[in-house]
This record gives sequence, C-alpha cells and structure tokens, in this order.
Amino acid sequence: MDTERIREIAEQALSGTDRFVVGIRQLPSDEIEVTIDSDTTVGIDDCIALSRAVTGAFDRDAEDFALTVVSAGIGQPLVCERQYRKMVGREVDVVLRDGRKLTAEAKAFDGGALTLAYAEKVAVEGKKRRQSVIREETIPLDAIKTTAEHLNFR
Repeated sequence: MDTERIREIAEQALSGTDRFVVGIRQLPSDEIEVTIDSDTTVGIDDCIALSRAVTGAFDRDAEDFALTVVSAGIGQPLVCERQYRKMVGREVDVVLRDGRKLTAEAKAFDGGALTLAYAEKVAVEGKKRRQSVIREETIPLDAIKTTAEHLNFR
C-alpha cells in the first residue's frame, strides 16, 4: 500500500475545508492510520467521511488493508507547519534540543522559526526579590525538539 497515494487522496478529499493531513503511518499488519487536524475542530463525522473517501478510491478485492482516521490529539506534539500557525496566540509547551523547557505564548511563526513570549524571573538591581520580565525569543524549528499546546487545568 502506497502511503503517498493515500496522502494524495486524503488531501484531495479535504481540499476546500479547514482540515488537513498531519501524518500517515503504515503499520506492519497492513493497517494504515491517517491523522488529520483542522484550523477549528475535527469531529467524528469528519473522520468517517475521510475514511470512506480513501477506502472508496481503492479496489478492496485487490488490496487488503485496515484504515483508521484519527484527529490529532490534544497535547500531542505538533508535526507540521500548519499546526504551528494554528498555535499563534496560544500557550505552548516547548522542549528545546539544548534541554530547556518553556511554557510560552506563540507570538508568530514564519515557516522556519517560532517566536515565543514567556515570563522569566531576573535579578533587578536595587530589588530584594527577582522580578518577572517578559522575554521574546525567536527559535528556529531545528532547535526545537517538541512543541505541544499547553493544557491549563486551573
């Protein structure tokens, strides 16, 4: 089973909507998992419709496979540029390749770098306590290990 062919069919079925393909995994047992996301929300009906569109494009007598269509889960790492664009204006958890972990607001995304704004405590001359200042930093994507939407349970 050709995952690129499945991607083409899925993207064609989703064209004209705010939904998009995030990834396609082919498992050893002829199982294929298509992950989709949206600029707004993904419902079960969206997953069912895409599953039918992809399955209908293949001859089930000639090709034996199991297809699962899922939505990108909350808190899952971002994997494509469109997901990064979707996060602008929202809080994200970022783990950098140098080991730093940041919870910050995604201020901008230009395709190659993510601009973050986050609070940092710094020593201020003349003050006993460290003061919180807002830092803005633009980080290239290749310096980022993972980025996920921040879940705030407060």
